[in-house]
Amino acid sequence: MKVGILGGGQLGRMLLQAAANYTVETYVLENDATCPSAHLCHHFIKGDIKDFETVYQFGKELDALTIEIEAVNIEALEKLAEEGVKIFPSPSAIRIIKNKIQQKEFYKNNDIPSSNYLITNSLEELAKHTDFLPAVHKIGEGGYDGKGVQIIKAIEDLHKGFDAPSVLEKMVDVHKEIAVIVCINQQGETAIYPPAEMLFDPILNLLDYQVSPARISEKVLWKAEAIAVRVAKSLQSAGLFAVELFVDQDQNVWVNETAPRVHNSGHHTIEGNYSSQYDMLWRIILNYPLGNTKPILPAAIVNLLGAPGFSGEAIYEGLEDVLKIDNAFVHLYGKKETKPGRKMGHVTILSNDFQELIFQAHKIKQKLQIVS
Repeated sequence: MKVGILGGGQLGRMLLQAAANYTVETYVLENDATCPSAHLCHHFIKGDIKDFETVYQFGKELDALTIEIEAVNIEALEKLAEEGVKIFPSPSAIRIIKNKIQQKEFYKNNDIPSSNYLITNSLEELAKHTDFLPAVHKIGEGGYDGKGVQIIKAIEDLHKGFDAPSVLEKMVDVHKEIAVIVCINQQGETAIYPPAEMLFDPILNLLDYQVSPARISEKVLWKAEAIAVRVAKSLQSAGLFAVELFVDQDQNVWVNETAPRVHNSGHHTIEGNYSSQYDMLWRIILNYPLGNTKPILPAAIVNLLGAPGFSGEAIYEGLEDVLKIDNAFVHLYGKKETKPGRKMGHVTILSNDFQELIFQAHKIKQKLQIVS
C-alpha cells in the first residue's frame, strides 16, 4: 500500500518510525529537504503542501494520504478524495479544524461545550469589544505551536491582537488543561487514550511537560471522554483526533481546540501505552483492528526546546547525564539547527510514582540544554 504524509516534521518522523511494523510504502511531501522525516521515508518529494497542483500531483498515484499539520491545500485533498484516494482524516474534517472560526462554530452547532466567543476581522474591530475581556485572541488560520494566540487581559493588551479574521474567546478560569486522543477506524469503531495533563511554558505558550494519566476525578474523566468522543464523531471521519480541554475551577469541562492528527500530547504513548498513537494511525489507515490504548505505566514528557539566546548548529549539553536515567527515553528530532523555543526533541519518563515523574521531569528540564 502506498501512503503519503503531508508534512515532514517531528510528528511525521515518529509516524514513519512506527510504519516499520507494517508493509507500507511511504511518501513524504515537504518543502525542506533537511526535515526530520526526509531520510526515513521510501520516497521524499520536495514541495509546498499548501499548493494545489503540488499536493494533487503528489497524491494522485497513492492509495491513502494523511497529514502531520493542518496547513495543507484542502481543495487538492477534496479532488483526490473524489478520485478514490483515501484521506485520513477527511478533507471536510480538516477544513473545519484548520480555521479557528469554523472550529468554534462547529462546537456551537454540535452543542459541544466551549467558551463564549466573538469573531473579529481587524484590530479596529477588536478594540470595540473591551467589555469581553479578559479573553484569548486566536488568528483564524496560520497559527501553530503557540504562534497565532495572544492573551488580551486589558485594554493595554489590545495591540497584541491580530489584524485579520480571528476568534476572541472568553477566558476560562482554568484548573487543569488536559488532552484526550480519540481514534476512529473505517468502520466507525472508537478507542480512547487516557487523558494527559498538560503544563505550558507561560512565555512561549508551548507544552513544557505533561503527565498521563491526568490527575482528575472519575466524574471529570467521564465528562472529558464523553465530550472528546462527541467532538471526534461529529467530524464524521475516520482518523485520530487530539481534543484539548479545559477543566475549570468548578470541575466543568470545556473544549479548547482539536487537532486532526497525531499530537504532541500523545508522544508518551510510544513507551507508555501498549499501542502508540502512531501505531494506531497506521492501523486506521491500513484498516487493521484498533490497538490497545491502556497505559503500561504512568508517564511524563519533557519538551526539549532551544535555549534562549542561542541560534545555530545544535549542541545538547547534559545529554549523557539524561541518557543514564534508567526510566527516561530520549527522542531527538534530527534538526541540525537550534533557535530559541524551537522543538528539538522530547524525553519520556515512566514510573508508578507520580512524584518521581515530576522530579525527573524538572531534573531533565534543568540538566539538558540545547545551545549552539
